[in-house]
Amino acid sequence: MIPAAFPSREEIARLSAAMLLEAGCVAFNAREPFVHASGRRAPTYIDCRRLIAYPRIRSVLMDFMAATVMREAGAEAFDVIAGGETAGIPFAALLADRLALPMAYVRKKPKGYGRNARIEGLMPEGARVLLVEDLATDGGSKLSFIEAIRETGATCAHTAVVFAYGIFPAMEARLTEAGVALHALCRWADVLEEARRRGAFDAGTLDAVAAYLAAPEDWAPVTA
Repeated sequence: MIPAAFPSREEIARLSAAMLLEAGCVAFNAREPFVHASGRRAPTYIDCRRLIAYPRIRSVLMDFMAATVMREAGAEAFDVIAGGETAGIPFAALLADRLALPMAYVRKKPKGYGRNARIEGLMPEGARVLLVEDLATDGGSKLSFIEAIRETGATCAHTAVVFAYGIFPAMEARLTEAGVALHALCRWADVLEEARRRGAFDAGTLDAVAAYLAAPEDWAPVTA
Protein backbone atom coordinates (compact mmCIF):
# COMPACT_ATOMS: atom_id res chain seq x y z
CA MET A 1 0.00 0.00 0.00
CA ILE A 2 1.44 3.38 -1.01
CA PRO A 3 1.73 5.76 1.98
CA ALA A 4 -0.74 8.63 1.80
CA ALA A 5 1.01 10.82 4.40
CA PHE A 6 4.65 11.86 4.47
CA PRO A 7 6.23 12.37 7.90
CA SER A 8 8.90 15.07 8.07
CA ARG A 9 12.49 14.07 7.24
CA GLU A 10 13.44 14.76 10.86
CA GLU A 11 10.69 12.51 12.21
CA ILE A 12 11.63 9.72 9.79
CA ALA A 13 15.28 9.96 10.85
CA ARG A 14 14.43 9.91 14.57
CA LEU A 15 12.00 7.00 14.35
CA SER A 16 14.25 4.99 12.01
CA ALA A 17 17.15 5.40 14.43
CA ALA A 18 14.91 4.32 17.31
CA MET A 19 13.85 1.18 15.43
CA LEU A 20 17.45 0.26 14.57
CA LEU A 21 18.26 0.44 18.28
CA GLU A 22 15.12 -1.48 19.25
CA ALA A 23 15.92 -4.27 16.78
CA GLY A 24 19.46 -4.64 18.16
CA CYS A 25 21.06 -3.54 14.90
CA VAL A 26 23.45 -1.11 16.58
CA ALA A 27 26.58 -2.01 18.53
CA PHE A 28 29.01 0.46 20.16
CA ASN A 29 32.31 -0.58 21.75
CA ALA A 30 35.11 1.96 22.18
CA ARG A 31 37.55 -0.42 23.94
CA GLU A 32 37.36 -3.35 21.51
CA PRO A 33 36.58 -1.72 18.17
CA PHE A 34 34.98 -3.54 15.28
CA VAL A 35 36.83 -4.26 12.05
CA HIS A 36 34.72 -3.33 9.04
CA ALA A 37 34.88 -4.91 5.59
CA SER A 38 37.02 -1.96 4.46
CA GLY A 39 39.62 -2.87 7.10
CA ARG A 40 38.83 0.24 9.15
CA ARG A 41 38.54 -0.06 12.93
CA ALA A 42 35.63 1.75 14.53
CA PRO A 43 33.63 1.81 17.77
CA THR A 44 30.45 1.43 15.74
CA TYR A 45 28.79 -1.47 13.96
CA ILE A 46 25.39 -1.76 12.35
CA ASP A 47 23.59 -4.83 11.03
CA CYS A 48 20.49 -3.81 9.05
CA ARG A 49 19.92 -7.42 7.95
CA ARG A 50 18.38 -8.08 11.38
CA LEU A 51 15.44 -5.89 10.39
CA ILE A 52 13.86 -8.59 8.24
CA ALA A 53 13.20 -10.55 11.45
CA TYR A 54 10.97 -7.76 12.81
CA PRO A 55 7.75 -7.56 10.74
CA ARG A 56 6.31 -4.41 12.34
CA ILE A 57 9.60 -2.51 12.21
CA ARG A 58 10.42 -3.50 8.63
CA SER A 59 6.90 -2.53 7.55
CA VAL A 60 7.18 0.96 9.01
CA LEU A 61 10.68 1.46 7.61
CA MET A 62 9.53 0.50 4.13
CA ASP A 63 6.64 2.96 4.44
CA PHE A 64 9.27 5.56 5.34
CA MET A 65 11.41 4.58 2.35
CA ALA A 66 8.43 4.81 0.00
CA ALA A 67 7.57 8.25 1.38
CA THR A 68 11.20 9.38 1.13
CA VAL A 69 11.75 8.42 -2.50
CA MET A 70 8.35 9.75 -3.55
CA ARG A 71 9.04 13.09 -1.88
CA GLU A 72 12.67 13.42 -2.97
CA ALA A 73 12.55 11.80 -6.43
CA GLY A 74 8.88 11.87 -7.43
CA ALA A 75 5.76 9.72 -7.29
CA GLU A 76 6.22 8.46 -10.87
CA ALA A 77 10.03 8.52 -11.00
CA PHE A 78 10.70 4.78 -11.37
CA ASP A 79 9.77 1.83 -13.52
CA VAL A 80 11.72 -0.91 -11.68
CA ILE A 81 13.01 -1.44 -8.14
CA ALA A 82 16.33 -3.32 -8.03
CA GLY A 83 17.92 -4.89 -4.96
CA GLY A 84 21.64 -5.38 -4.55
CA GLU A 85 22.82 -8.90 -3.67
CA THR A 86 22.24 -9.95 -0.97
CA ALA A 87 21.17 -7.53 1.76
CA GLY A 88 19.24 -5.26 -0.57
CA ILE A 89 17.01 -7.97 -2.00
CA PRO A 90 14.39 -8.23 0.80
CA PHE A 91 14.11 -4.46 1.13
CA ALA A 92 13.73 -4.07 -2.64
CA ALA A 93 10.96 -6.67 -2.64
CA LEU A 94 9.11 -4.92 0.18
CA LEU A 95 9.47 -1.50 -1.44
CA ALA A 96 8.44 -2.77 -4.88
CA ASP A 97 5.27 -4.12 -3.26
CA ARG A 98 4.63 -0.74 -1.60
CA LEU A 99 5.07 1.16 -4.89
CA ALA A 100 3.35 -1.47 -7.08
CA LEU A 101 6.42 -1.75 -9.32
CA PRO A 102 8.33 -4.66 -10.90
CA MET A 103 11.40 -5.87 -9.03
CA ALA A 104 14.78 -7.17 -10.15
CA TYR A 105 18.03 -7.85 -8.36
CA VAL A 106 21.67 -7.33 -9.22
CA ARG A 107 24.35 -9.93 -8.55
CA LYS A 108 27.75 -8.91 -7.20
CA LYS A 109 29.35 -10.91 -9.99
CA PRO A 110 28.09 -12.63 -13.16
CA LYS A 111 26.29 -15.89 -12.49
CA GLY A 112 29.09 -17.98 -14.01
CA TYR A 113 26.84 -20.32 -16.01
CA GLY A 114 23.72 -20.26 -18.18
CA ARG A 115 23.19 -16.66 -19.34
CA ASN A 116 26.06 -15.51 -17.08
CA ALA A 117 23.74 -12.73 -15.96
CA ARG A 118 24.20 -10.12 -13.28
CA ILE A 119 20.58 -8.97 -13.50
CA GLU A 120 17.77 -11.29 -12.44
CA GLY A 121 14.21 -10.30 -13.26
CA LEU A 122 13.05 -7.89 -15.94
CA MET A 123 14.93 -4.65 -16.63
CA PRO A 124 13.79 -3.24 -20.00
CA GLU A 125 16.02 -0.89 -21.95
CA GLY A 126 15.26 2.68 -20.94
CA ALA A 127 13.66 1.67 -17.63
CA ARG A 128 14.20 4.09 -14.75
CA VAL A 129 15.62 1.99 -11.94
CA LEU A 130 15.83 2.67 -8.22
CA LEU A 131 18.64 0.69 -6.56
CA VAL A 132 17.77 -0.40 -3.02
CA GLU A 133 20.31 -1.53 -0.42
CA ASP A 134 20.35 -1.93 3.34
CA LEU A 135 23.09 0.64 3.97
CA ALA A 136 25.73 2.87 2.39
CA THR A 137 29.31 3.13 3.58
CA ASP A 138 31.87 4.12 0.93
CA GLY A 139 29.58 3.78 -2.07
CA GLY A 140 31.72 1.17 -3.84
CA SER A 141 29.13 -1.59 -4.05
CA LYS A 142 26.48 0.91 -5.17
CA LEU A 143 28.62 2.02 -8.11
CA SER A 144 29.24 -1.59 -9.16
CA PHE A 145 25.52 -2.38 -9.09
CA ILE A 146 24.67 0.85 -10.91
CA GLU A 147 27.19 0.05 -13.64
CA ALA A 148 25.54 -3.36 -14.14
CA ILE A 149 22.10 -1.74 -14.34
CA ARG A 150 23.25 0.84 -16.87
CA GLU A 151 24.88 -1.83 -19.01
CA THR A 152 21.39 -3.20 -19.73
CA GLY A 153 20.37 0.12 -21.28
CA ALA A 154 18.30 1.08 -18.23
CA THR A 155 19.00 4.26 -16.27
CA CYS A 156 19.78 4.53 -12.57
CA ALA A 157 19.99 7.98 -11.00
CA HIS A 158 18.82 7.14 -7.47
CA THR A 159 19.68 4.69 -4.69
CA ALA A 160 17.76 4.28 -1.43
CA VAL A 161 19.02 2.78 1.82
CA VAL A 162 17.74 2.33 5.34
CA PHE A 163 20.99 3.68 6.79
CA ALA A 164 23.95 5.74 5.56
CA TYR A 165 27.07 6.36 7.60
CA GLY A 166 27.07 10.08 6.84
CA ILE A 167 30.66 10.56 8.02
CA PHE A 168 32.61 9.98 4.81
CA PRO A 169 31.95 12.96 2.50
CA ALA A 170 33.85 11.24 -0.31
CA MET A 171 31.17 8.52 -0.43
CA GLU A 172 28.32 10.83 -1.38
CA ALA A 173 30.69 12.76 -3.66
CA ARG A 174 31.45 9.54 -5.57
CA LEU A 175 27.75 8.91 -6.07
CA THR A 176 27.13 12.51 -7.11
CA GLU A 177 29.93 12.31 -9.66
CA ALA A 178 28.28 9.19 -11.06
CA GLY A 179 24.98 11.03 -11.38
CA VAL A 180 23.29 9.21 -8.51
CA ALA A 181 21.28 10.72 -5.63
CA LEU A 182 21.36 8.94 -2.27
CA HIS A 183 18.17 8.68 -0.18
CA ALA A 184 18.72 7.45 3.39
CA LEU A 185 16.27 7.16 6.26
CA CYS A 186 18.87 7.94 8.93
CA ARG A 187 22.59 8.31 9.61
CA TRP A 188 25.01 7.76 12.50
CA ALA A 189 24.33 11.24 13.90
CA ASP A 190 20.64 10.36 14.21
CA VAL A 191 21.40 7.03 15.89
CA LEU A 192 23.80 8.66 18.37
CA GLU A 193 21.24 11.32 19.28
CA GLU A 194 18.53 8.72 19.81
CA ALA A 195 20.90 6.48 21.82
CA ARG A 196 21.65 9.42 24.15
CA ARG A 197 17.96 10.19 24.52
CA ARG A 198 17.21 6.56 25.43
CA GLY A 199 20.32 6.00 27.58
CA ALA A 200 20.99 2.98 25.39
CA PHE A 201 24.74 2.96 26.17
CA ASP A 202 26.88 4.43 28.95
CA ALA A 203 27.92 8.06 28.63
CA GLY A 204 31.62 7.26 28.12
CA THR A 205 30.87 4.98 25.18
CA LEU A 206 28.58 7.56 23.60
CA ASP A 207 31.22 10.26 24.01
CA ALA A 208 33.80 8.01 22.33
CA VAL A 209 31.37 7.34 19.46
CA ALA A 210 30.78 11.09 19.10
CA ALA A 211 34.54 11.64 18.87
CA TYR A 212 34.78 8.97 16.17
CA LEU A 213 31.94 10.44 14.15
CA ALA A 214 33.56 13.88 14.30
CA ALA A 215 36.93 12.61 13.01
CA PRO A 216 36.76 8.97 11.85
CA GLU A 217 40.21 9.05 10.24
CA ASP A 218 41.85 10.12 13.51
CA TRP A 219 39.96 7.93 15.94
CA ALA A 220 41.85 5.63 18.32
CA PRO A 221 40.39 3.01 20.73
CA VAL A 222 39.74 3.98 24.34
CA THR A 223 42.34 2.43 26.63
CA ALA A 224 41.76 1.31 30.20
